[in-house]
Amino acid sequence: MRVLGINAVFHDSAAALVVDGHTVAAAEEERFSRRKHGKRPVPFSAWELPEEAIRWCLSEGGIEPADLDAVAYSYDPTLVAQNGGGQDRRWEHLRTTFAERAPYFLQTLLPDYHPDRFHFVRHHVAHAASAGLVAGFGDCAVLVADGRGEATSSLLGEYRDAKLDILAAQPLPHSLGLLYEDLTAHLGFERSSDEYKVMALGSYGTPRHLPLLRRFVYADDGGFRTHGLDWPSLAPKRVAGQEFDDRHADLAASVQAVCEEVLLELCGWLHRRTQNPDLVMAGGTALNCVANTRLYADGPFDRIWVQPAAGDSGTALGAALTVAAEAGDRIEPMSTAALGRGFSDDAIEQALRTARVRYERPADLPEEVAAILAADGIVAWFSGRAEYGPRALGHRSLLAHPTRPENLERLNDIKGREQFRPVAPMVLADRAEEIFSIGPVPSPYMLFVHQVAPQWRQRLAAVTHVDGTARIQTVDDSHPTLAATLRAFDRRTGVPVVVNTSLNTAGRPIVDSPRDALELFGSTPVDALAIGPFLLRRERL
Repeated sequence: MRVLGINAVFHDSAAALVVDGHTVAAAEEERFSRRKHGKRPVPFSAWELPEEAIRWCLSEGGIEPADLDAVAYSYDPTLVAQNGGGQDRRWEHLRTTFAERAPYFLQTLLPDYHPDRFHFVRHHVAHAASAGLVAGFGDCAVLVADGRGEATSSLLGEYRDAKLDILAAQPLPHSLGLLYEDLTAHLGFERSSDEYKVMALGSYGTPRHLPLLRRFVYADDGGFRTHGLDWPSLAPKRVAGQEFDDRHADLAASVQAVCEEVLLELCGWLHRRTQNPDLVMAGGTALNCVANTRLYADGPFDRIWVQPAAGDSGTALGAALTVAAEAGDRIEPMSTAALGRGFSDDAIEQALRTARVRYERPADLPEEVAAILAADGIVAWFSGRAEYGPRALGHRSLLAHPTRPENLERLNDIKGREQFRPVAPMVLADRAEEIFSIGPVPSPYMLFVHQVAPQWRQRLAAVTHVDGTARIQTVDDSHPTLAATLRAFDRRTGVPVVVNTSLNTAGRPIVDSPRDALELFGSTPVDALAIGPFLLRRERL
């Protein structure tokens, strides 16, 4: 069965193509439009259809619109009227109308497409499928939590024989995701975009408000309550650009802690109901790698798998998978997040020639890159297909030496980010347990934090966060060029780790095309660009 999945509800507009249970392609519209999260100044413009992502997915699969057996949309507007709580009444009627008319919008985008093949998929069911059907566990418990779906903010259930049994769902307005969004806005960041900054800021504080917060935020028999909080009574509202103080960090730490406690309670309830040793997670809250690690360390499940595109972009894949599974297709496990655009060596070289830049094709690219990194150069790395989801996983990355403490400031300056934000390490998978503990290994998708071994903390100064943790990515020979680069760097330095942060600058999506990579290389003080088999070096003035 050939199924196109679409997310175009609030933000993170995306498309995915699943053919006979195999995920052919998946990509966010932002990678094509170059608007991060698909946002424009007008709120409802973020609900646009992922036109370029759809065209690319179909092209990648060699499929014409008329050949599609189904189109799956990760939102069911018929469910919205069941509960209006928590909705933004300024825009809700427009949002619902947009979803209702999506089948007709598609007729202008997909010639010869048949609207009777359109399927609405419940938002949190799409989230659940994006993890439960591809984790490779078989039967598993599933936890979805985010800001909101049509009328709920969470789903707890179990997959058995690829069929989802929903055990609990939390009605709006109570929402862990919206609670975190409110905190994000109070701290002067962008709502539904910068929550990861709040998570990083919390590491600098102490959860001194936790006893009070427990009165307002608590688990409740497979659900939870998030009663309204008076944020200014806990810490003053911060305006973007203002400095932080301990009050802001303490509030971030407190909300992080209470959310972790609620998630632990939900996991306990779910484990008691299912008696399943395996848990999968999706939804924006599942991108909170600190909370994920708490669940892994203190929760009842033996194994946890988190969808790398856990946010709303992942629902495009989940919607397609849901329809494919219901039709009887056998769903293949997800073996990589590299599901986006890739470019041939010839296409990359043509882009380099068009840009009239000086480049070389080294006989041994990993050795050349390792030499630059060992000499404390910063390398923009563009390799293979782009990642699906918000994490740079060695396909569109900035690489640097991890033992130089000043490299954290250098990278944050290059990217235009706040200096309190950490950067992450990638490490050879067969060496990870020498250096990192607590979190799971392997950890290929940067969705857990790990404790850095005491003897390595000072040595890995650039990637060790203030709390002694690091959000690692393990690398094995499934990514041979990157693994070879890490081994070459290890031979030169005795360190099987390099810094890995996303290849973008503040407010911009991760680089996707060769042109994007060249624009970043030309506008930032990185020392080299490794793009496909080619290498560009910064010419010194």
